[in-house]
Amino acid sequence: MYEYIAGKLTNKEPTFAVIDVNGVGYQVHIPLTTFESLPDLNEKTKLLIYHYVREDDQRLYGFFTQEERKLFLMLIGISGIGPKTAMTMLSGATPAEFKKRIVTQNVKALTRIPGIGKKTAKRIIMELNEKIEDIPGAAEGEFISSSKVATSTPNSTAIDALVELGYNKNKANRAVSKAVRKLGDEATVQDYIKYALSNM
Repeated sequence: MYEYIAGKLTNKEPTFAVIDVNGVGYQVHIPLTTFESLPDLNEKTKLLIYHYVREDDQRLYGFFTQEERKLFLMLIGISGIGPKTAMTMLSGATPAEFKKRIVTQNVKALTRIPGIGKKTAKRIIMELNEKIEDIPGAAEGEFISSSKVATSTPNSTAIDALVELGYNKNKANRAVSKAVRKLGDEATVQDYIKYALSNM
């Protein structure tokens, strides 16, 4: 079991990062909150790791904080919730915001996630309601970064990221278009994604 990976950040996208460790590039799948906390390219970074192993698949999932990883492990411990769904859920909220959704039993917020119906949302709330107290959460805005992503088409990158998270492309396109109209064309990729996730 890997605990963490530390090295030079050679690539970063809203859903994954590549870290060079002594000449070996590790692709690590990440939630949006971790993406927002990553440094600039070619700088050193460190991600806490969960190594997902199945007969036909191996993936590394990375997190900037212990809170994110604890939430991820709690989510994949729920029947029917796989790593991809868990990452989508974590991408839509900081640990503090996610904790609030569980404590306030916000079924509506959870059912916005692809593949999560009312029954599954209620089961998630029921199973995490007591465990969630073990997650201290983060102060509001802890993960927000003012840095912009180096890309000429941030809206296109945002759409691709939403599709990667499991959303229908047409729905993602409409949500990002709405975000661009609302936030303007100078906003960051993560601004577009966060606005789209909260309004889908």
